[in-house]
Amino acid sequence: MSGSLAGHALPIVLLLVSNVFMTFAWYGHLAHTHRPLWVVVLASWGIAFFEYCVAVPANRWGHAFYSAVELKTIQEVVTLLIFGVFSFVYLKEPLGWNHMLGFGLIAVGAALVFQKW
Repeated sequence: MSGSLAGHALPIVLLLVSNVFMTFAWYGHLAHTHRPLWVVVLASWGIAFFEYCVAVPANRWGHAFYSAVELKTIQEVVTLLIFGVFSFVYLKEPLGWNHMLGFGLIAVGAALVFQKW
């Protein structure tokens, strides 16, 4: 991969996709509490397999452009974005001002990781 914008963007796109899978693997069952726990655990493992199939290449390829710390930081911010949408849309749980402020403060902290001081 070259140093192009596409090379920098591909790992982020892949992390977005992997986080959609992982959010469903970890939290999707909360909308289906009538299912036995063993069923949702097996289903979650199946979903997580696809998450790994996307996350591992995202990190492998992304490491050509970002440090491991930066990749982890990107992943955490992506997780908050995906989870916020998932929680509101899929689980129908409101996001309050305190949630938004807390996510914003985490994003500010994440931005510090990318500063070259």
